[in-house]
Amino acid sequence: MSFSSLFLSPRGGVSPWWLRAFWMALVLSMTALLCVLVMGGTMGVTRAGWDSVWKFRGVFWSGWLLTILISLLSLVFSCLIGLAVALARRSRLLPLRSAAMLYVEVIRGTPLLAQILFLFYVVANAVGLQERLVAGVLILSLFSGAYLAEMIRSGIESVPESQLESAKAIGFSIVQTYRFVIAPQALRQILPPLAGQFASLIKDSSLLSIIGIGEFTLAAQQVNSATYRTLECYLPLAVGYLALTLPISLLSRVLEKQLRYET
Repeated sequence: MSFSSLFLSPRGGVSPWWLRAFWMALVLSMTALLCVLVMGGTMGVTRAGWDSVWKFRGVFWSGWLLTILISLLSLVFSCLIGLAVALARRSRLLPLRSAAMLYVEVIRGTPLLAQILFLFYVVANAVGLQERLVAGVLILSLFSGAYLAEMIRSGIESVPESQLESAKAIGFSIVQTYRFVIAPQALRQILPPLAGQFASLIKDSSLLSIIGIGEFTLAAQQVNSATYRTLECYLPLAVGYLALTLPISLLSRVLEKQLRYET
């Protein structure tokens, strides 16, 4: 049986998307496992080293769960921020449009690392926000919200003007136009890049370790400091992030195919 036959149904057609995603994930996981085994054999990884790291599995587990929590909360708040900023970009009020454009350009034009340092050590301290987890979620939400705002705005502007005129002709209000005409088509356009942005958000959460949030990356750094087993500490880190981002990346590709339609 050839490799390509795994993606074919018994009737000769293409297998369902979930089956193709399963085989792709399986192949990638086996490839990653093989690379890990080869790398471990060539870099002197021993069972004693893994045993010393295994004692800190609770640290890895709590950091991984905290990364998931931070990512989910940041995704929710960034979607709300992105929607508000996208609507502000289309507002008739010039000051509101200018403020939204300034926010997007500043966030997209500066690195996330610099934003984390400035917003936590300068802005958060100025307003008395001492809770690191709350500050980290807000910083990630503000960062991702700027990118989501542009995705939402482009999705809204992809709706043909003729449909907006038709909605106005049949008496739709602005709210009804957005609900029944713009939102369904814009959502179809932005779902695939939204999945990709969520994957990026998970990886970006690793930078919160610089302000002392005990997420996955900081957990690996702490275990490395305690055991001095660098490879054994950072291989689980890479696998853990891959376990979170790989399904989202596969889902993004599936959505691109499932939601594609002729315009």
